[in-house]
Amino acid sequence: MLPDTPANIPPDPVPPVPPRKKPHTRPLSHAGLAIVLAALSMLGPFCIDAYLPAFPEIGQSLGATSIEVQQSLTAYMLAFAGMVLWHGALSDAFGRRNVILVSLILFAIGTVGCAAVHSVEYLWFFRILQGISAGAGVVVGRAIIRDLYHDAEAARLLSLVTMIFAIAPALAPIMGGYIVKYFDWRAIFLVLFVFSVGLFIVCWRRLPETLPLHKRQPFNPRFLWGSYRQILGSPLFHLKSLIVAFNFAGLFVFITAAPEFLPKQLHLGPDQFGWLFIPSVSGIFTGALFANRLAGKITFERQIAIGFSFLVAAAGANVLYHLFMPPSVPWSVLPLFFYTFGMSVVGPAATLMALDLFPHIRGTVASCQSFETTLAGAIVAGVVAPALAGSVLWLAMGQLAFTGSALGLWLVARVVRRTLPTATVEQQ
Repeated sequence: MLPDTPANIPPDPVPPVPPRKKPHTRPLSHAGLAIVLAALSMLGPFCIDAYLPAFPEIGQSLGATSIEVQQSLTAYMLAFAGMVLWHGALSDAFGRRNVILVSLILFAIGTVGCAAVHSVEYLWFFRILQGISAGAGVVVGRAIIRDLYHDAEAARLLSLVTMIFAIAPALAPIMGGYIVKYFDWRAIFLVLFVFSVGLFIVCWRRLPETLPLHKRQPFNPRFLWGSYRQILGSPLFHLKSLIVAFNFAGLFVFITAAPEFLPKQLHLGPDQFGWLFIPSVSGIFTGALFANRLAGKITFERQIAIGFSFLVAAAGANVLYHLFMPPSVPWSVLPLFFYTFGMSVVGPAATLMALDLFPHIRGTVASCQSFETTLAGAIVAGVVAPALAGSVLWLAMGQLAFTGSALGLWLVARVVRRTLPTATVEQQ
């Protein structure tokens, strides 16, 4: 018998390692999911609206011209538009939750970079990084809603997200104006950094994965090419997607022209941007609430018709007022309440109708839809708004032209859908 030496004494059994708990152990409630998705969607508006009142200070701090500072917005919008084409396809392949988490990390890095820059060229670079990552919440959020809910329930949740999201365009410029007044413009980006980190923690711990493995699509050039060709080759998709894009462009022309026309036309200071954003956001909120109440009670076609009646009436009234009267507060901005009300009534119905054209690749459809909306916004920010910002009448006429074009697209879409065979419509 061998002595009990360390070499021949059997080791103690290793206790089993308990399985790690998943970070999102408690599922989000219906309202909780709406809040998280709305917060993710807020990143885009915060990136645009919060630093608008700081344009003069940014130019002075970085030794840049007003055009160079404006180009930081254009750089962000172009990057946003280019990347939203991929957020949905990535989420179709790798899961909704994974894409959200990675995008929040990149957004936080870009935001810290914006706060630390000392030249306008570096500001452009980090704004591009923000644009690459900020759109994931909007795109993937729509796909999550359609993964979990259908028809009226999906429309209600999308409207609820819009209602909560509406806080961002109102809060962002007011917050930015007060930060510039009492602190430094860099503090705007530091606040956004803290917001993104907090949102990452919440998503890491609570956001569920709504796309199971067996429903994921391959991420390879051949499949992606086929998916994008199918979507972008569909006339109905473009008609329905551009309805949302053009209506948004009618609002965005006022938002991106705000640093020019609010001080010069309406004689407002940087902490008074709420005169533009509060009516706009109030309309978005109440319109989304109205759409939420309509869900399941009337058809999407009827809902869109009601929304366009507000859009066209508001834009037309704004043009008529400025044809005969000088710009003034509140009359120059009051029509925006009714415009955004109609926009929020049209938006959920048109969005869901576009997503349902290709139910097997909803993430990619959401990407293409967001791409068209964002591209329209980039064109407005870089070309249309600078050209029209010298006159509120010109801005109002631009808004009327955009929503009139959206109405025309909706009428054409109805005709096209009626002429296509049922099987073709279902395939699209």
